[in-house]
Amino acid sequence: MTMVQAEELGPGYRRAVSDPIALFLAARAAAAPTETWEASSGVLATADPSGRPSARFVLVKEVDAEGFWIYTNYESRKARELDANPFAALSFHWPSTHVQFRIEGRVERASDARSDAYFASRPRLSQLGAWASVQSRPIASRQELLDRLAAEEARHAGAPVPRPPSWGGYRLVPSAIEHWVEGEHRLHDRFLYVRTGDAWSVTRLSP
Repeated sequence: MTMVQAEELGPGYRRAVSDPIALFLAARAAAAPTETWEASSGVLATADPSGRPSARFVLVKEVDAEGFWIYTNYESRKARELDANPFAALSFHWPSTHVQFRIEGRVERASDARSDAYFASRPRLSQLGAWASVQSRPIASRQELLDRLAAEEARHAGAPVPRPPSWGGYRLVPSAIEHWVEGEHRLHDRFLYVRTGDAWSVTRLSP
């Protein structure tokens, strides 16, 4: 495996890196204290069966050796596109540390158990909101949404809120991860990690 040495990775990195997911987690942790917004926010790009793309910011709070996890209503546009064309890309940019990551790979639905566990960790009002919102579908007014939320509060009063059957997770299994570090005079450092089996190879790219 090709190794990128620590001195090539730019300020803040002092070790050779062979695992880009570990590198991502370290970079996100370094950025979180200085970011003005949620460091777990990233842009998720999907495409419909004809190849037309769409993109939106999502929270990606769970990242591990298995991949990058997102959660949504399975009837939303992004979910319908992921089910029809199970490949996607994520982009993260942390201006405070001048670092960016791009992730590409196939997508698969999370297990019911994993979706249940994540849903249970959400604040109660967020749980109720998942029942109240028919995501991506037309709605007459904000008041209609608030009325639906109030109805769900009444329906689940005094009891735990179960996960809606139309809500759950997806895992993006990365096949390629690019690590980008801003450089002076637009001479940025770019490192492309490509997965082969259980190992990663890394190549420096021209900015």
